[in-house]
Amino acid sequence: MLILLVEDEERIAAFVSKGLQAEGYSCVRARDSGEALALARTEPIDLVVLDLVLPDGSGLDVLTALRGFKAGLPVLILTALDDVSSRVRGLDAGADDYLGKPFDFDELLARIRALLRRDQASGVELRAGTLRLDLREHAASSTSGRADLTVRESALLEYFLRHPNHVVTRTQISSGVWPYDSFSDSNVVDVYVGYLRRKVPWPADVRIETVRGAGYRLRVS
Repeated sequence: MLILLVEDEERIAAFVSKGLQAEGYSCVRARDSGEALALARTEPIDLVVLDLVLPDGSGLDVLTALRGFKAGLPVLILTALDDVSSRVRGLDAGADDYLGKPFDFDELLARIRALLRRDQASGVELRAGTLRLDLREHAASSTSGRADLTVRESALLEYFLRHPNHVVTRTQISSGVWPYDSFSDSNVVDVYVGYLRRKVPWPADVRIETVRGAGYRLRVS
């Protein structure tokens, strides 16, 4: 899972980033609004931890912009603005959760886990173009047919479907799909991508592309 941390204070950013990575998450950091939106547009972000007080504006503006092009992306506000009116404004603006500073890292981590669980359980089917993945049955289907997948194959296809048209590295895939598996190296990623290419009934408008020197991209036209 890749988490975007939007935080301009170096000490807090280093503390949170180190803690998230120790728990098996990947983390990218933005220091201001512009950098945050650029990363959200170009990286396969799974969740955002967002400060409201940024050098170039309000985190609420970032939140509003995110909701414009990534409406379902989970956002947790982490800020020193912890009065009731600030919490109400943040949640009304579209935040999924709100935690004031100072904070306990274990609580932050628990809230992140809860948001990710809720996001994954929010639907039983994912779609890209005319390709569908049934998350309960671990089955991929399209106008070309249907295929039953293993749990690992289904998890990999789910990752691609959650990040359409983004280039994802093998490291990102490993940490996002198999964060605690000892076998999740780049060669295994290549093997499982090969399984998906052979088993999934790919429609004409969806395919997995190899991006030389970078990784893979689920191309949806």
